[in-house]
Amino acid sequence: MFKTALHAFITAVKGLRITLAHLVGARRSRKALDVRKADYFTNQDGVTTVQFPREKMPIPEVARYQLDVEIDDCIVCDLCAKACPVDCITIESIKATDVIGKTSDGSVKRLYAAKFDIDMAKCMYCGLCTVVCPTECITMTDQYDRSTPRLADLTYSFAEMAPEEIAAKKREWAAFQAEKEAAKGR
Repeated sequence: MFKTALHAFITAVKGLRITLAHLVGARRSRKALDVRKADYFTNQDGVTTVQFPREKMPIPEVARYQLDVEIDDCIVCDLCAKACPVDCITIESIKATDVIGKTSDGSVKRLYAAKFDIDMAKCMYCGLCTVVCPTECITMTDQYDRSTPRLADLTYSFAEMAPEEIAAKKREWAAFQAEKEAAKGR
């Protein structure tokens, strides 16, 4: 019985010593270490929690975070929406009667983007939409801390057309088609 009590006391002292060492070590801030270094796991002294937002973890160059669309470079080809495995991209296009401009890489624009929405609540950050984009207008940014209490705030709209402008472009296209059909019938 005495042996068991002594063993329990020694075990409790060892545990308290470890706890005290961690308590004292928590006063020091841990230095940022590179995971690829051989001594990464042996140099784990100090506080291990990042004090966000005052202190931020370094973001790798190939990280996948928030999507962004440069709508002026978009040709509204709908490839990103088709490649998306969770259907978080919604695109609505309106045909133009003629060429409406060029993108920064020289691609010809023939469609208006009436709607270009990305629901980031559904997005799984796979990056497939950025890979298939022919004009590279959809990219992953380094933004990752856009939290919000409302789910509706996570749907980002990139189209810049007003509802009146959308209706006018649709009427213009319908008139163009009607004129074309009338010319065929003569």
